Amino acid sequence: MVNHVHDLLNPSALVKDFGYLGVFLTLFLESGIPFGFFLPGDSLLFTAGLLASQHYLNLEGIIFVSVAAAILGNNAGYYTGSRYGRRLFKNPNSFWFSPKRLDEAAHFFNKEGPLSLVLARFIPAGRTFVPIAAGAAKMRYQTFLVFNALGGLLWGTSLPILGYTLGRTVPNIDKYLLPVIGLVIVASALPVIWHRWHRQNSKK
Repeated sequence: MVNHVHDLLNPSALVKDFGYLGVFLTLFLESGIPFGFFLPGDSLLFTAGLLASQHYLNLEGIIFVSVAAAILGNNAGYYTGSRYGRRLFKNPNSFWFSPKRLDEAAHFFNKEGPLSLVLARFIPAGRTFVPIAAGAAKMRYQTFLVFNALGGLLWGTSLPILGYTLGRTVPNIDKYLLPVIGLVIVASALPVIWHRWHRQNSKK
């Protein structure tokens, strides 16, 4: 049992053992199903691209599967939020499923508007809960669909390409996978940090 859980949280094992199906299911669950918030997203995309450079999978296939999973997962989150809303987030003692957690996502959604669906793509847990908040807030579905697709396309394309490029240009990069993944996760969040900093300063 412990080994199975470890494999689910290990991006390299997910790609090598489960291939495209493992990538799709992990990203789908992490992109909008409440209990999927803990699954690897950024690190899986980067690792999948890196392993594609070593001929484990095809880069185009990874991008197609990743974008589809991201968009469909967020749609599931929107449906969950619109259908069940706060009924899922009613335990004040729960770290992830408390009313506070949904309030935080709703605040981010209300502050950034539809663009939050793009920005949240690059925030762990944000890409899980923001589409749920959008559904709970009854965001117009046509608007949600456009920004959801844009965010899924940017996220599902950029990180695999980055992993693939580094895998092709940096010798033995797989030996330094964990610190590199850490840097990638931080770097992927920088546009979001810059956007919020710029927005706050523009109001002064």
